[in-house]
Amino acid sequence: MIRINLLGVERQKAKRSLPTFTVQAKQLTIACSLILVGSASGIGWWYWTIRQNAAQVETDITTAQQELQRLQSVLAEVKEFEGRRSQLQQRVQVIEQLRSGQTLPVQLLDHISRSVPDLLWLTDMDQKGDALTIQGRCNTIIALTEFVANLGNSGLLAKPIQFENAVEQIVGVQGQPGTEVIKFTVRASVDRAAVTKDGPKPAGVPAGGGGGGAAAR
Repeated sequence: MIRINLLGVERQKAKRSLPTFTVQAKQLTIACSLILVGSASGIGWWYWTIRQNAAQVETDITTAQQELQRLQSVLAEVKEFEGRRSQLQQRVQVIEQLRSGQTLPVQLLDHISRSVPDLLWLTDMDQKGDALTIQGRCNTIIALTEFVANLGNSGLLAKPIQFENAVEQIVGVQGQPGTEVIKFTVRASVDRAAVTKDGPKPAGVPAGGGGGGAAAR
């Protein structure tokens, strides 16, 4: 059959509209894509932050280890210094003990030599610990009492100072009777509190007095 268009114009084809389901699917796809992109971005930023924090922690650990090594070296130096100081303190104590041990005999000899008056001489001196024994001869009992008094003047020897004396006859030439002398023994104790580095106080006897000598045992 032959169709003739009397209007002379071709009719336009009616447009077909897309179904609603297709539009919603596209919107859902776009939303999911956006969610995936956002999640990926968030995970990437979180991972980058963790890496940065880890790097900072590693840097802090390295710095702390270096500081620990430095402090350990300083601690070793401090321990070495403490050891040296302890050794020096021990040496000082030993020196002080030796000096104290040397000071007492020197003080005793100096004090006793200053205490010897005229007409008196010493024959023996013995020290055992704090006990001191002095033996000698004199011509008069006055010289002996003066010697004992001089010994107690400095405070180096504790009081009382005891002494014993006896008359001794010295035989003269050709069997003739000689001069009588007094043989004495003085016993005293050292007063440790009075021992100082400066020595005892003078005994009050002139430096030129007394011609006695001491023989220490």
